[in-house]
Amino acid sequence: MNISRGFIIMGAVYLLVGIGFGSYMGGSGDHSLAPVHAHINLLGFTLMTVFGIGYRLIPGLAEGMLPKLHFWLHQVGALFLLVGLFLMMSGRVAEASIGPVFPVLEGAILLGAVLWLMGVVRHA
Repeated sequence: MNISRGFIIMGAVYLLVGIGFGSYMGGSGDHSLAPVHAHINLLGFTLMTVFGIGYRLIPGLAEGMLPKLHFWLHQVGALFLLVGLFLMMSGRVAEASIGPVFPVLEGAILLGAVLWLMGVVRHA
């Protein structure tokens, strides 16, 4: 698995999702889901693109099992966190029922970031 390519491709996918979401909000005049839009762009497009570029530019950073674990923790954590945030903020699911899941998903993203830091400290 090419970690850099995976992150860059997923970043591009989230860019299109973010643009589509933003276009919908702008066209409808309903900006109540702006936090979801911001999280799509930050966790999806921005971070994944930065990770992808970092893995491409820093020799040795993409080697081993930790980068793969980082990739999958971020993919799963971000996707389900963003879907959950959308469902909660749009009123489709009550905060009381979905809220307890958020710390687990945020923990997955945080653990991935810790793995990223470990790799950067070792190889940068």
